Amino acid sequence: QVQLVESGGGWVQAGGSLRLSCAASGSIFKINAMAWHRQAPGKQRELVAVISSGGSTNYADSVKGRFTISRDNAKNTVYLQMNNLKPEDTALYYCAADVISPTSVGRSWGQGTQVTVSS
Repeated sequence: QVQLVESGGGWVQAGGSLRLSCAASGSIFKINAMAWHRQAPGKQRELVAVISSGGSTNYADSVKGRFTISRDNAKNTVYLQMNNLKPEDTALYYCAADVISPTSVGRSWGQGTQVTVSS
């Protein structure tokens, strides 16, 4: 069993910043890619940013230059630094991790953390 727990969401005014964290725990042998997704009301879940185990990153066009994904492999934790937030960034943010455990290989998801940006 692998658990992902997000934290750091909240309410912020446009132009502000938030930092999300997501810690993986449980029976983990290795974590490959880690990512942040988001889902706004009435919209499909979308990929925000992804980071490989080696540190390579990719971002959605809508967040490039404003968001930074990073990870601490020793802590099995991924972060999302969000700067210059806009109202359209309002969504439930989920972290995901591609985990190899002694008994399984697959993607695990967190429960989500709400980010609300007011204009």
